[in-house]
Amino acid sequence: MQGTKHLNTVLTMGKNTNVPKLRFPEFEGEWVEKTLGEVLTIGSGRDYKHLSSGNVPVFGTGGLMCKVDDFLYEGETVCIGRKGTIDKPMYFDGKIWTVDTLFYTHSFIQSLPKLIYYIFQKINWKEHNEASGVPSLSKSTIEKIDITIPSLPEQIKIASFLTAADDKLTQLKKKKSLLEEYKKGVMQKIFSQELRFKGDDGEDFPEWEEKNGNLIFESVSDKKHNSDLPILAITQEYGAIPRDLIDYNISVTDKSVESYKVVQKGDFIISLRSFQGGIEYSNYKGICSPAYIILRPIVKIDDRFYKFFFKTESYIKSLNKNLEGIRDGKMISFKYFSEIYLPFPSLPEQTKIANFLSAIDEKINHCSKQIERMEEWKKGLLQRMFV
Repeated sequence: MQGTKHLNTVLTMGKNTNVPKLRFPEFEGEWVEKTLGEVLTIGSGRDYKHLSSGNVPVFGTGGLMCKVDDFLYEGETVCIGRKGTIDKPMYFDGKIWTVDTLFYTHSFIQSLPKLIYYIFQKINWKEHNEASGVPSLSKSTIEKIDITIPSLPEQIKIASFLTAADDKLTQLKKKKSLLEEYKKGVMQKIFSQELRFKGDDGEDFPEWEEKNGNLIFESVSDKKHNSDLPILAITQEYGAIPRDLIDYNISVTDKSVESYKVVQKGDFIISLRSFQGGIEYSNYKGICSPAYIILRPIVKIDDRFYKFFFKTESYIKSLNKNLEGIRDGKMISFKYFSEIYLPFPSLPEQTKIANFLSAIDEKINHCSKQIERMEEWKKGLLQRMFV
């Protein structure tokens, strides 16, 4: 992970009980044991509905809810859920209002709010859950949680270091978000033909044709397998993917698997959620429930072109057109799929478009991996930089 080389030059290994495993070399001595109640005061959120709209953010456990014209607290604070999401601490500096499901903290005694924020990230809040149903915390429970804290100068050094890591994460997430927005906008222009590509020779490609779905794809129901292929989960996030690669725990019987359909790499799948997220693509050979409709090309295409097209807002809207009232629990039929006109550019232009959009996806995936690696790196730091 980029940054670890620098980290090793400024941190040293601790050996004592109340000394972290990694520490800046200019500090020594054991950290002090405290309870959270000894270093901060916990405030309760309140209802905001009597307030007018304004510029002060109102936060709940899920994040920003709205903005009002008054504030409940001003300054640095660390918030933690009282009910529901109790394991996602949030740090704020400024005027805020919190609802009654979100505690805020204040009156910090010999402790930096930013350091408390990082301590909150290290705490396993679910271990302190007080309810058997919806997770819940009380002030008294939070106040009794034991922590260890260093001197204020060391707190400042640690908080500054970890804030720099957070800033880098924020930059990466912003970059990923901008790439996703760019992709969304450019896809709209490409598939509306506002943006056209030229061939490698600089010449214009032919005008696009439009074809009914059944002139490009057929519905296949191949059940010739020995149940030895991986069972695919049909998801909006990953497309068709082996269940064992994601957290997808649905038990099936050997008898039911016999009726499953074979999916080839490059097939498309219509699912119950296609009304919401379009038609899914499979990068894998496997089997899936017979409830799904498997689409396989009957003409030469670049399947990546349709992989992108089937996820556009315009195509999803076309799937929903005239289907109000029959949507719940029903699959889009192959007949209905066939009635919708699909774009059919020349194969070279399909490939040109697919290559362009795939290159954007590669950049987005690279950002995602950087974010994932850095979050794991930071998680390891929190474990080693705190007692």
